[in-house]
Amino acid sequence: MNMKLTIIGAGNIGGAVAKGLLAAGAIKEDDLAVVDVDLKKLDEYRKAYPGIQISTDAKEMAEKADIVILAVKPWLVEPVLSGIADVITQDKIFACIAAGIDFKFLNSILQPGVCSFRVMPNTAMLIGESMTLISSQNANSQQEQLILDLFNQLGKAVMIEEKMMGPATSVASCGIAYALRYLRAASEGAVELGFRADVAHEIVAQTMKGAAELILKNHSHPEAEIDKVCTPGGWTIKGLNEMEAFGFSDAVIKGLKAND
Repeated sequence: MNMKLTIIGAGNIGGAVAKGLLAAGAIKEDDLAVVDVDLKKLDEYRKAYPGIQISTDAKEMAEKADIVILAVKPWLVEPVLSGIADVITQDKIFACIAAGIDFKFLNSILQPGVCSFRVMPNTAMLIGESMTLISSQNANSQQEQLILDLFNQLGKAVMIEEKMMGPATSVASCGIAYALRYLRAASEGAVELGFRADVAHEIVAQTMKGAAELILKNHSHPEAEIDKVCTPGGWTIKGLNEMEAFGFSDAVIKGLKAND
């Protein structure tokens, strides 16, 4: 990518974006600027990536950038964005990674007509395996593809309508916790069956990874893959029926819809 990128916020998410893009070779160090108020964090970046620009001055770095990614806590979006809004012009691309911050709110601060994106990743971004949902405003197809390509370097990214960002948070962002709760429960069951806890975690985690890859690589329906495992009168169907008797599927659906 031959564009200047500024990331404002060097916390877990902003840091994951910066480190992930550098690790993937998606951006050169001298095309990247990282902004934060924490001098200790900035010093860590200076040592690890001597070629990037680091600064506490968000406005200066935003003015120099072609793409500005705001990755701060939701309650910091207003003061930080207000301080840089006059340099976020229509020739730039702006992206906000903050839960619950919609385009209506961003438009109350940004200049009219700015190409802007809402980005909702999950914590697997830290290992380059995020499921990132993106919505756009005032963006053309080339700009949308640019942002998709950027976040596809950190896992998988898809473009959705803004009205689906709330559901996306439940399914993809909160979904990490829901999946891990199953992993914990299955691991506890494995311990009860006689495995050591560390072995149980590895077995269940790899099983979950394999199940996910079957769907992603085969593009098959989950029930089709389930049918391959369920022999008549076998252990699998008995286990599934027992889980359903205790409301497994219903509990998952209700959990996803809890904030609807």
